[in-house]
Amino acid sequence: MTAYAQRERRLLADLLLRLGPDEPTLCEGWTTRDLAAHLVVRDRRPDAAAGAMIPLLHEHGERVRLRTAARPYAEVVHDVRTPPWWSPVSNPLLDETANTLEFFVHHEDARRGQGGWQPRELDPGLEAALWRTVKLTGKLMLRRSGLAVEVKSPGYGSFTVGQGPANTLEGPPGELALYLTGRKENARVTVEGDGLREAKLGL
Repeated sequence: MTAYAQRERRLLADLLLRLGPDEPTLCEGWTTRDLAAHLVVRDRRPDAAAGAMIPLLHEHGERVRLRTAARPYAEVVHDVRTPPWWSPVSNPLLDETANTLEFFVHHEDARRGQGGWQPRELDPGLEAALWRTVKLTGKLMLRRSGLAVEVKSPGYGSFTVGQGPANTLEGPPGELALYLTGRKENARVTVEGDGLREAKLGL
């Protein structure tokens, strides 16, 4: 199996070093330093990473992330590049499943936070892996919107969520992944239906 998660991790770490700690990203309010710290906490501090989903732990998670971000930037990026073998999300058994989408999206957060970006030409295998994830997570995110949506990716397939007059979302798997995780303004997709443009999406 091709290690797409590891490749995206490596490319993101390289990019973070080239950009430096103070560049904008697509994550609202986060610089490259903030994004790097988030990934380190996700890999190494499950108690703090849970704050993204459990409101009672949010403040704890932010404190840990800010302490991580305050460390020398090169050290933080080194930790992004080299997760521990025991990581609950980046161990060898779960890495591809848990991290292919995560690191693709955050790689694009850093890339597309800069001016003059263009979409990458992705390996078809990576696109296929992203499509498999889009079908799973996309259905969950779209069900929360309450809309009927047909999602289409030429060459990969389609799926429909909900019933009734459908909105349509079409594009390559990587661009669909970005749109469905909340990067609407920076995803190269075709959208038909006003409801989908206004819906709150994201993990």
